[in-house]
Amino acid sequence: MWGALFWGLFAGSSLILGGAIALALPIGDRLLGLIMAFGAGVLISAVSFELVAEAFETSAGSGGVALGLAAGALTFFVGDALIDRMGGAGRKKMHGAAGGSALAIVLGIVLDGIPESAVIGLGLLDGAGVSVAVIAAVFLSNLPEAIAATRGLSTDGWKSGKILGLWGAVTVVCGLSSLLGYVALDSAGASTLAFVLAFAGGAILTMLADTMMPEAFEHGGKLVGLLTTLGFGLAFALTMLE
Repeated sequence: MWGALFWGLFAGSSLILGGAIALALPIGDRLLGLIMAFGAGVLISAVSFELVAEAFETSAGSGGVALGLAAGALTFFVGDALIDRMGGAGRKKMHGAAGGSALAIVLGIVLDGIPESAVIGLGLLDGAGVSVAVIAAVFLSNLPEAIAATRGLSTDGWKSGKILGLWGAVTVVCGLSSLLGYVALDSAGASTLAFVLAFAGGAILTMLADTMMPEAFEHGGKLVGLLTTLGFGLAFALTMLE
């Protein structure tokens, strides 16, 4: 149980690291866009092989996978739309969060991170240990997100301490989400686990297409395709080694 909390905190800690990097080092838009593309590729691989494929195998091919994907995508879509209306639409923008409210920005970042973190706890339920590919995917994808958002928040006048405090709070939420994923579903049946895995996959894919990948292409240019494929391939290799 405590392993789920630890690994959730570990994966989420890259948010703090990314924030600190953005505050300490000048990172160009193009480089950050390419880093975001690599992180997106890693996450796509994790969704494909650690979430959806696992859900399909767990449910023996039932319709719960399709239902979970749809539910996760719609849940993120609706939640993201509500947060956008509150002023959190620019939470991952590199050049300012468009005057968004602090509460909306925080809620948006939490919404982005919860599905990824919950998956870490779910992965420990079978007793096989933590998935290196999932941990790497969450950790690496958090870095560019935090760097981009930190730059935007800093441009909007947020103080360094407030920004790092935000990332610290979100890291704690990520750890608790991983713990909750483990505790709440410890005795769940195969169909329920399959649904939740697919739900997380749908939410993460929608998040990538809505926020992370457009920002990566805008600043990284055509090379983002190559970096996304590289991230996907390396994460796939980690999955095959487990």
